[in-house]
Amino acid sequence: MIQSTRMPTVFIGHGNPMNALARNQYTESWRQLGIDVPKPRAILCVSAHWYVPKAAVTAMPRPRTIHDFGGFPRELYAVDYPAPGSPELARRIAQLLAPLPVELDQSWGLDHGAWSVLLHIYPDAAIPVVQLSIDENKDAAAHYEIAARLAPLRDEGVLIVGSGNIVHNLHAYAWGNHSATPYDWALRFEGLARELLSEGNFSALIHYESLGRDALLSAPTPDHYLPLLYVIAQRRPGEAVSFPVAGFDGGSISMLSVRIG
Repeated sequence: MIQSTRMPTVFIGHGNPMNALARNQYTESWRQLGIDVPKPRAILCVSAHWYVPKAAVTAMPRPRTIHDFGGFPRELYAVDYPAPGSPELARRIAQLLAPLPVELDQSWGLDHGAWSVLLHIYPDAAIPVVQLSIDENKDAAAHYEIAARLAPLRDEGVLIVGSGNIVHNLHAYAWGNHSATPYDWALRFEGLARELLSEGNFSALIHYESLGRDALLSAPTPDHYLPLLYVIAQRRPGEAVSFPVAGFDGGSISMLSVRIG
């Protein structure tokens, strides 16, 4: 399906799962995204929380809402995001990624990296949502190359969403203190990432582990960082890069969002 409007692509810093129930600066900005972005025919979400040793795409018509966390209030486990799936889009993704073998998954669903933000962006849950896993066996450069193959989807009415956090260090997180002063290393790395994004210097972002101690503290594991690469790989020449959401949670989680197009 070709449409006249090329969809933008968005990386969202999703942060704490409790944002699903909250009304704060982040969730209000996500809600505004749903107003500002052209309505997609479907959504492809790459979430930090489906980080597994395989490439897979959800291919069921009715994905379940996964509560993939522990120790939160009962109300959070009651949240349901009943968006339909799209077996058709799942097959299209597998076609675009060939010859990479992609499993058409029937068991996963929508994890909180997807639904905790989408329920603010599209609260009616009427737009089909498909998730693509992050294959933990591949390095960042391989993920960027995989992501680039998905570019035709933007001209087919699909909104590509990466959900993670550019800075995500739970060992340093100030539990119970959302307004804790961000660590110097977290501020420096987020600032550097913003600069590189604005310049279009994506090579440095792909090879982020070579950027020094600040990068290693900010992304001690790759799962929350890699969804960013799935978004920046979609950029076409001349497309604007903007930052619709910013802020820090608990001193060590960047809530920065990145919009391309």
